[in-house]
Parts: sequence; structure tokens; C-alpha cells
Amino acid sequence: MDPNHLELIEEVRRIAPENVKVEFSGEVIIMQAAPSAVHQRNLDHVARQFAGHVPAGYFSSQNSGLASPQVRKSRTPDLTVLPEDVPEGENNELPAEAALIAVEIVSPSNPENDWVGKLRDYPLMGIPLYLIVDPSQKTATLFSEPENGRYRTREEADFGETVHIPQPFGFALDTSVLLPYI
Repeated sequence: MDPNHLELIEEVRRIAPENVKVEFSGEVIIMQAAPSAVHQRNLDHVARQFAGHVPAGYFSSQNSGLASPQVRKSRTPDLTVLPEDVPEGENNELPAEAALIAVEIVSPSNPENDWVGKLRDYPLMGIPLYLIVDPSQKTATLFSEPENGRYRTREEADFGETVHIPQPFGFALDTSVLLPYI
């Protein structure tokens, strides 16, 4: 990553309010306000289901920065699962290719960030699974099998149905507990 970009990102993080997330994708800096209560409750429901299926030697983490300097991307998924011995880099960021999954609860104010930007970036960053929970559409969508910079497979479920989360997790995510945005 260009040192000037790193300086710019660090300056934006320094001056951004505490409740604002800062991400970087190519030449674009993305800033987002703190999430709503519905967002946080849905994240908690999903995180609790993953908790019982995290492989030995791994931990789940909310809002950890994942960096992929080789493709010039830095993203902060709502939930990810990483090796316990993952090395921490600059700005407390972790290597994206170490993540087993990225989970996003779509924000009503910026759905394009999750459905377009992160769907483009996560396979390039080497993240094998990407789960999008969209309370506006009342869906949960799992993308998997990254190849040539995109995910090859997609499984979508309406709230109330289940989504099969493959190994190394190996469970059915229950979406009936998820809340829609009003």
C-alpha cells in the first residue's frame, strides 16, 4: 500500500468521531456511523449461533480491521473468525487471508457497501465465506468458493429459513430470530 495512503487513512481515523468506522478500498475511504439497535441485536443473534461452532484454535471477533495490502484493501466486518495466534499489524489490523468468514449486517443507509463493495473486496482479500444479513430485504445470503476474484456460489434464505454454514463451522444458521428494519 502506498505510504501516502496509509498516512491519509491514519489521519482520517484520527479525526473521525469515535462512533464512525473507517475502511479503505482501492482509492476510496469509506466512513460509516455507528449501527442501530436492530443491527446490533441481529449481530448478537448471529454471533451467538457461530459461538458454538468456532473451530479449536480460533476466536470470533466483532469489528476487527482486516487488511490485505497486496490488493490495497482494508475492511472491518461486523463479525469474523480468526486464528488465536493471528499476527496483529499496523493500526491493529489483522491479515484478511487468515479470516475464515466475514459477516455483515447491512446498514439501511449504505447497503451498497456490503452488497457491492465488500462483495467485490472479500474474495480478493482471500476470505473464503461471506455472509450478508440484510434486515431491509429480510434475507441472509452466504457467498462461498472464491475463485478469480469473485465468489462462485450463493445460498440465499428469507428470514425464517436456515442457511447452511459449511465446514469448518458445519451448522444451520437460524434466521427466524433475526429482526427486520421497520
